[in-house]
Amino acid sequence: MAITLEGVRTLLRYNDAANALVFEAAKGASDDSLDQRFPMGRGSLRRTLLHIWAGEDTWLKRWQGKVETPWPSEREPVAVSQIFEWMHNVKRERDAYIKGLQEPALDAVQRYRDSKGELFEASLADMLLQGCIHSTHHRAQAVNMLRNVDAGLVELDYMSWVRRPVES
Repeated sequence: MAITLEGVRTLLRYNDAANALVFEAAKGASDDSLDQRFPMGRGSLRRTLLHIWAGEDTWLKRWQGKVETPWPSEREPVAVSQIFEWMHNVKRERDAYIKGLQEPALDAVQRYRDSKGELFEASLADMLLQGCIHSTHHRAQAVNMLRNVDAGLVELDYMSWVRRPVES
């Protein structure tokens, strides 16, 4: 599959919009709801939201060529608004990084160490795609948790984001 910068930019815009919807829905959840145990994802809504942020932050560092990228802690009882602020900071740094990329850079093979300490290498294109896929996977878990704590239904379908009604 050919991965282009324009495709990556589109996925990142969708990723940002979908993250914002999930975090907005989670802002109204009580601490009990945020910490309710679930047999999926990271085990609770709060930890899953932290994991989404940690993934965004860690993958950005890997894209930037940092090999040693320890995963941030997900055990702190951080407020949703704080996590979303951290997400915004990552987005700002990520957007500046993406803006400076040129198409040939996507083929560069980069090394990184995963959360278990193992060394891997992959193309920057595949690493960019993984950053988006990681968040998508865990957002789906967060949406399921939100529904189970009666925080509402969040529509994250990509087509709901891009489609436009046809006027008759």
